[in-house]
Amino acid sequence: MKAAVVTPRFPPDTGGVEQYAAWVARTLVGAGHEVVVITTGDTAGRTTYDGIPVIRLRTWLTLSNTPVSPLWCRQLRRLLVELDVDVVNAHAPVPGLADLAALTARVPVVLTYHAGSLVKGGSRVDPLLRAYEQHVLPRVFDRCAALVAVSPVALSHGTGRAHLIPPGVDGDLFVPTDEPRERRVLYVGRVERTSRWKGLQVLVDALPRLRELAPDVRLDVVGDGDDVEALQKQAADLGVGDLVEWHGRVDHDALPAYYRRAGVTVLPSLTESESFGMALAEAMSSGCPVVGSDVGGIPFVVGDDGLLVRPGDHLALAEAMASALDDPIVPTSRWDWSQRVDDTLRVITEVAR
Repeated sequence: MKAAVVTPRFPPDTGGVEQYAAWVARTLVGAGHEVVVITTGDTAGRTTYDGIPVIRLRTWLTLSNTPVSPLWCRQLRRLLVELDVDVVNAHAPVPGLADLAALTARVPVVLTYHAGSLVKGGSRVDPLLRAYEQHVLPRVFDRCAALVAVSPVALSHGTGRAHLIPPGVDGDLFVPTDEPRERRVLYVGRVERTSRWKGLQVLVDALPRLRELAPDVRLDVVGDGDDVEALQKQAADLGVGDLVEWHGRVDHDALPAYYRRAGVTVLPSLTESESFGMALAEAMSSGCPVVGSDVGGIPFVVGDDGLLVRPGDHLALAEAMASALDDPIVPTSRWDWSQRVDDTLRVITEVAR
């Protein structure tokens, strides 16, 4: 079998969707299948990732974190024919490339959907996103031979047709440690204006109260983007700038060291766009206590192995972080990718046949 994995961004250290797409590609290769990854980039070209061919289609512009090009429809259709693939596994929710794959491919498509509604509330692009989810996305779902939902809140799950296959983490990389944990809060994720739905600004708002409850606490922010300067100013204005260490983008293989020393990992997301929460799964696999918002797929990930707070409530967030530092709930790991291999291969190979 020859499969094309179509994902808006690649390689996998750029986000949870990309990590999942990379896992699928490696899983198919490990099972003896031929794989090519089709993605986007500032320039067109061909490279490799772990020996897997990667083809980049050039992005003309980016609208609210969504890469766009009017040429992709024709390029993608022609490319899939030239590659002579048997099946496509497309990854969304970023509108564009995955939709075109579903609508134009002449071979069966498995669409893996990674989010609940993208409508954030108050955003200028909300009307467009609402129209897309109401009128375009159902047609895309209908054209797919199979759907995969990464959690029960993913929009594909609502069709009643989707296979529930959550993301997984590398169980050999993210492992617990017996070393004592430090009084440090960890946030891992993009730090972009278009990603404010992840709630890092709420975490910064919680720091003054957290300092009262835990005077020796520190916050590590792992991630980069165009919102760093504004959030640094917010922390300084609140008088807690000295509590935060901004580490920027960190290679995926270097993340376990941060989880191993953290006293708690926090994901304070605000909307159901957060349909899973890879940082929490990685932290749990590393034995790190977790705190998340009671929204989207976060309760599905955390279960009884962490604390949940009302989204946007910075005071409740501070209380939960202090509680996790003082009286931690040691999580159990349920998110090893090896537990997803059989289901992933079954869905894609059955569709290809």
